[in-house]
Amino acid sequence: MSDQAFDWVSALSAGGREQDDATRRLHELLLRAARFEVNRRRSSLDGSVDVDQLSSDAAHDALLAVLAKLHTYRGDSRFTTWAYKFALLEAAVKVRRRAWRGREVSLDADAWTRIPNLDTGPAASAESSELMLALRRGIQEALTPHQRLVLVQVTLEGVPIDVLAERLGSTRGALYKTLHDARRKLRLRLAEQGFDIDSGRKEAAA
Repeated sequence: MSDQAFDWVSALSAGGREQDDATRRLHELLLRAARFEVNRRRSSLDGSVDVDQLSSDAAHDALLAVLAKLHTYRGDSRFTTWAYKFALLEAAVKVRRRAWRGREVSLDADAWTRIPNLDTGPAASAESSELMLALRRGIQEALTPHQRLVLVQVTLEGVPIDVLAERLGSTRGALYKTLHDARRKLRLRLAEQGFDIDSGRKEAAA
């Protein structure tokens, strides 16, 4: 751990005036990072949004997160670089949530059935049509209602995962796990029917 990193960790853990001064300095750094990220994403916000307040809220939450995670810092990068990431994440989350405020998110587990056919149109090949039919059946038969809801809202409807977590009263981590499990189930179901999705991805990336 560098001397610079050690000074930050030591000061933020010291108590008294030294800790207060370090906390104030850290908040100033996080506020700059939050303002940068909010301004970078402000095109997704309407003109009524107070970007300064949004940045301030993000910096405040980032500060609390840094202090709560201080014991996990191992010095693999500069302390300020490590701390900045909290501010960037908090700012991004707040912008996305604000941008989606007032937008409807269907929490009906069967909403996916009302989405237009997941095929590629009249010109689709027979193989592609079979794949999309198998995918629809997999979503219906292999996934739980909660897994269907999360998969469809995130991957097809484009709802940011932190927005969906807020609407469901859940967490990003829990929804990422749900999404991972849903995709794994679908891959296994499709593989059982002779569709090698992973192979197709590798060929497309080659």
